[in-house]
Amino acid sequence: MPNCVTVPKKSLASQPMRAPLFSRFGVLALSVGMVIAFFISQLVGVYIAGKLVLPAANTLTIGDIFYLGSSDGTVVSVSILISGVLLTALSFFIIRLKGGNVRRYLALTPFSLAVGIGLLGLLLLFMIGSQALTYWLDKTPLDFVDPLYQSVSSVWLLVIAMVIIAPIYEELIFRGILWAAIAEQFSSPHSERRGIIVASMVTSLIFATIHMQYGLYEISTIVVLALIFCYARIKSGSLLLPMLLHIINNGAAMGQYLLQVS
Repeated sequence: MPNCVTVPKKSLASQPMRAPLFSRFGVLALSVGMVIAFFISQLVGVYIAGKLVLPAANTLTIGDIFYLGSSDGTVVSVSILISGVLLTALSFFIIRLKGGNVRRYLALTPFSLAVGIGLLGLLLLFMIGSQALTYWLDKTPLDFVDPLYQSVSSVWLLVIAMVIIAPIYEELIFRGILWAAIAEQFSSPHSERRGIIVASMVTSLIFATIHMQYGLYEISTIVVLALIFCYARIKSGSLLLPMLLHIINNGAAMGQYLLQVS
């Protein structure tokens, strides 16, 4: 939960300039590696969950497990939990391996209530505008949830996985370790603006492109949403605010979907 006491905004420029945790090549390797790890963790998660959940899993081939598991709501939900654990552990391990402080590097610190309310207002404006445009264009971005909803053993399991767990570990990766690594690499002792812009643009584009279940329109709105999360990260000096906004966004989308199918 956010701290209700206003805390000083912490920026890269207001702190003593430290040597970047990663080299320029290291940032590139980290970006590529974390994207690969993201997809591998999903495959591992589906496989493990499929072996645990699918009937007669011991008689299924690996291909069958991936094919059946990717459209099974319980398997996908459990796989998200597994992916979250794997990717969180990997992020923490990499930072510690490089000699960094996990809490400081990922900005896992309280944020100002006033800033949180302001960013929540910005998110709500985006959600209203996005919903209006979606209705006008007659888009149905949550169609991919239908088979998951129809096959999940408990709707609450799906809600917890997609509304809470997924936003937390996605923020740890994209507005957390990747954003911090890119921002510090492209910042200078005199200005943090360049690093902030580069980090926000690069991580937002990567974040959008990994959502392959969506079409071009949805991906373009995800870029804007990701930039809002980056702005929240910058404005608050905390990763907790983007996490909270991400949860609210996913919760609102899931709530609307459940109302439509109920």
